[in-house]
Amino acid sequence: MLSDPIVALATPPGRSALALIRLSGRGAFDVAARALRPFRPEPPRTVHRVQVVHPATGEVGDEALAACFPGPRSYTGEDLVEISTHGGLLVPAAVVAALAAAGARPAAPGEFTRRAVLHGKLDVLQAEATGDLIDAGSPAQARQALQQLDRGLSSRLERLRADLLELEALIAYDIDFPDEDEGPVAPERVEAAWTAVRDRLRQLLATAPEGERLREGALLVIAGRPNAGKSSLFNALLGTERAIVTDVPGTTRDAIEAHTVLEGFPFRLVDTAGLRASDDRVEKIGIEVSRKYLAAADLVLFCEDEGAGSRERYRPERDQFLAEIKAPVVFVHTKADLPAHADRPTFQQSISVSVVTGDGLADLRRRLAETAFGRLLALGDVEPVVTRARHRTALERALAEVNAFRNSRANCVEAAATATHLRAAMGALDDLIGVVTPDDVLDRVFASFCIGK
Repeated sequence: MLSDPIVALATPPGRSALALIRLSGRGAFDVAARALRPFRPEPPRTVHRVQVVHPATGEVGDEALAACFPGPRSYTGEDLVEISTHGGLLVPAAVVAALAAAGARPAAPGEFTRRAVLHGKLDVLQAEATGDLIDAGSPAQARQALQQLDRGLSSRLERLRADLLELEALIAYDIDFPDEDEGPVAPERVEAAWTAVRDRLRQLLATAPEGERLREGALLVIAGRPNAGKSSLFNALLGTERAIVTDVPGTTRDAIEAHTVLEGFPFRLVDTAGLRASDDRVEKIGIEVSRKYLAAADLVLFCEDEGAGSRERYRPERDQFLAEIKAPVVFVHTKADLPAHADRPTFQQSISVSVVTGDGLADLRRRLAETAFGRLLALGDVEPVVTRARHRTALERALAEVNAFRNSRANCVEAAATATHLRAAMGALDDLIGVVTPDDVLDRVFASFCIGK
């Protein structure tokens, strides 16, 4: 376990009123004493005014505020100093340079939080939530990260682990006395305990599709024939003029992707080329790109032009297109401000919108959020959610071992052998929480962290 003193800027570089610099590790106070004047580690968690002086040149870098947090009662669990300096580019860099000259090394990405995990201040799930909270681009992402940081998922997994231990305890008599025909614990009680564990694992796994979608943003692809109002609707949902809009069919030749927030949830919004048979080489390439996006879509917004007259000749193409889509489809009639035609095609539960008047846009935003994140909306912010493929894989391993335990009992396998499946399930949960976490897993967790976190 590395414990040498590390230093980094914890706030984004650039023009600002203040900057925060962190110094942590064994000997951090000695390093600070060489660069901060006067340096007073006592009393702890008290802010003192200091001068930052380069130990080699004696040059004053800034007038700052410093607070000491002796380990283990600190974020990292080590001796830690937080220094508030003036913002900008030059002053924080000069302070970091002075501390480096005093004996600290530049921190690696996420190293402060990694040390917090290694010293038992956070578990791996909380560390991941810290990164998710920093990266959150929507209210729903921030709420979920805060819930996980508050050990919502960790607590649920610890209860599951306790349930697995209790289940193993129920078959302990069979393990110790394998030759007895009937132990003191009825098989029905073991079956009920197994069912409860299996159902809880299934409930958590059921949140994975929308949980991972919440973290990454739901891929919402806008599709339809050329000149159906797709680009105008894309701009309206995005809230800015990103896509070029004309009345010439085939204006959009390539897919345009942008991030937006609808009803508090993150979406990756994609405007695609109009789907039709075309001899134009460039347009054909754009249509092929559109089909690739549609194959990966979490949700498709299918546009029909409400004011465009008859669409009977397009019905076969449209029906074939819809039959190929695997993602949920929300139907929308665009250009609702134009006179409607009696023979326009209709879809059940379609929404009519006008980007000119804004009519129907609020209903459309709600429908999209409900379709992409309906389960999370039903759960609210109380229940934990699985947000990463790593979480899902570990829970799937645990569920497979729990099911293997029951199959072994059904096939009259010796109790000691069946119990190994329960221990393997507990191991999967331990890996998820980070009870014993290999370095390569930690490397992946902290690879995307900023330096000062």
